[in-house]
Amino acid sequence: MKTITRTVLFLLIFLCFKEVQAQNNSQNDSVNVQKVEALKLQKEEIRAEEKALLREDVERINTKVDEGHITVEEGEILKKEASKKHALNIENRVAILDNKIELLTRNNEDYTFDDEGKIVIKLGKDYDSETVVREKTINIGREKACIPVYDKRTTSDLVFGIGFNNALIEGEQLGDSPYKLGGSGFVELGWAWKTRVFEDNNALRLKYGVSFQWNKFDIKNNEYFVENGDVVALEAFPFDVRKSKFRTTNLVFPVHFEFGPSKKIEHDTYFRYSTEKKFKMGIGGYGGFNIASLQKVKYYEDGNKEKKKYKDFDAVNSFVYGLSAYMGWGDVGLYFKYDLSPIFRHQEFDQNNISLGIRFDMD
Repeated sequence: MKTITRTVLFLLIFLCFKEVQAQNNSQNDSVNVQKVEALKLQKEEIRAEEKALLREDVERINTKVDEGHITVEEGEILKKEASKKHALNIENRVAILDNKIELLTRNNEDYTFDDEGKIVIKLGKDYDSETVVREKTINIGREKACIPVYDKRTTSDLVFGIGFNNALIEGEQLGDSPYKLGGSGFVELGWAWKTRVFEDNNALRLKYGVSFQWNKFDIKNNEYFVENGDVVALEAFPFDVRKSKFRTTNLVFPVHFEFGPSKKIEHDTYFRYSTEKKFKMGIGGYGGFNIASLQKVKYYEDGNKEKKKYKDFDAVNSFVYGLSAYMGWGDVGLYFKYDLSPIFRHQEFDQNNISLGIRFDMD
């Protein structure tokens, strides 16, 4: 009797378990059906989105044709390219959803999708009648929209200049300068932004930025600068000078109007203007501050090599401003700058820095 009772009880438990499992499977199937229907709706939304984007592209192309920027024939070519692009976009995006639909149709709740479009795989394994669930996330290639900026009017580049440096002294010729022509030089390093002035062409650009300028003078005739209050004068050094150099360091903010032809590079989603291998000319100026000054004197004393440094001359002009211009081809050009502000304040005769060299605008 007990054996029969146990058998009947076992059968009842087994039937209840199968019923619960069937209900869970039915519920899971229902959830998956809802997810599949949602994905099908997304497919229709994708088609509508791409068609709307295509209409915008066609309207943009028609506007360019009407304004005379491109010919009718060129417009038709661009329209065909746009149509082909959006058709491929629909095909690729729908294919992703079709793969998800097949995955959900083939499985129950083993595969689900998170908010980022990734697959979450649930793996079940029994250990001593206790179910342990682990989750693993796989990225199946979520679609990302990469839309370039259609019209980029402002660009930036590194500016580097190097060349000869000297000073124009009131009442004297450049050849009479107390500074060596060959040993005196300048270096400029900065960052510049370039903005197209006109909307429909790149013939005129405004170039502006920030730069460090180092202006060095190689002093002749065994002399060096002596500072007496607000006045600086060249005097004979008491020992045999090997090198006597004076340098100013300025932080300036250049502004130039840049002229010259450019090439318009146009695609269906964006266009750019390029000055690569094109003539260009810039005219403008700069203003800023002197942030340091330094004099180095290397000399012989009792047959020994000695060196002295004199820093931060009070007589150096705190404010710096001047004119500058460049002319070149592509990234390289001839560079000229002239300080309208004298190097030193309160001098009997003004000295104005002048520089000539080459300039690199490295886009």
